[in-house]
Amino acid sequence: MPAMTRTLLLAVAALLLGPLSSQARTLDEILKSQKLIVGVNPSVPPTAMFNDKNELDGFDVQFSRKIAAMLGVPVEFVQVGANDRVPFVASGKVDYVMGAMTRTSARAKVIDFTVPVTTEANAVLTTEGKPFQRWQDLNDAKVTVAEVRGTTSAEFARANLPAAKLLLLDDHPSLVTALAQGRADASINVVELEVKYMALHPETKWKTLPTPVKLYYNGLGVAKGNDTLRRWLNVAIFEMQQDGTVDALWKEWFKTDNIFAVAPNPYF
Repeated sequence: MPAMTRTLLLAVAALLLGPLSSQARTLDEILKSQKLIVGVNPSVPPTAMFNDKNELDGFDVQFSRKIAAMLGVPVEFVQVGANDRVPFVASGKVDYVMGAMTRTSARAKVIDFTVPVTTEANAVLTTEGKPFQRWQDLNDAKVTVAEVRGTTSAEFARANLPAAKLLLLDDHPSLVTALAQGRADASINVVELEVKYMALHPETKWKTLPTPVKLYYNGLGVAKGNDTLRRWLNVAIFEMQQDGTVDALWKEWFKTDNIFAVAPNPYF
C-alpha cells in the first residue's frame, strides 16, 4: 500500500472512529483557551530544528510565533513527522500543521489548506560520479531512489520513476545517510532541507542537478471544515506576505531569497 494512502487511511480512521485527543478547535475556542497548538517537524531544518539551547526554532517556529502574536495568545509546539502530520491535524491534536506541508489533492480529501505560504522547488540530489543529467535519467532498474515516507517527493518518484528501485525511509537524516553510504543513488527533494544533514558527511562530494523537477506550494494544514480558523489564517498570511515578513523569515533561515516566492493575493 502506498505511503500516502496509508497516511490518508490513518487520518480517515481517526475521523470515523473518534479523535485521538480533542476535536479540532475553532478560532473562538483557541482564543478562549489562550493557547495555539502547532505541529512542526524538527527533522526538516531549517523549517524546524533544535537550536543550541535544545529549543525548537526555525522558519516554521518563528512564523508561528508571529501568528500567535497576531492572535494574542501563546503558542505550544508539537513535534510531528512526515508520516503522522496529517493524522495529527485531522484528529485535532494540533490546530494547524507545518513542516513543508505541500498542498495536494490527495491530502485535501482529509484536511483543509490555507492559501500558500511558500513554495518548494524540487531537484535531484546525488553525488559526484553519478551519470545523471536530468531527473528522467533516474528511471532505470539499476538506479535506487531514496525518499521519505509520506512526502510528495515519494509519491512523485513512485508515479514517475516506475523502473527505479524506491528506498523509503522514515526521515531526512536517514535519506541523506543512505546517499552518503551509497545505498541509494539519488533523491528528488528540496535540497535546502537537506543541507544540515549533508554537512554531517563532509567526505561525500554532493551534486545537485541544476534543473528543478517540480514546483510545489506549501500552506498550513487545518482540520477538515475548520473554516473559522482557516479563514483567519488566510488573512494573517496575506498580511505577513504583504508586509515582507514571510520573505524576511525565508531569507533568515534559508540564507537566500525564495526564487518562487508566493505573491500576496487578497482574493481567497
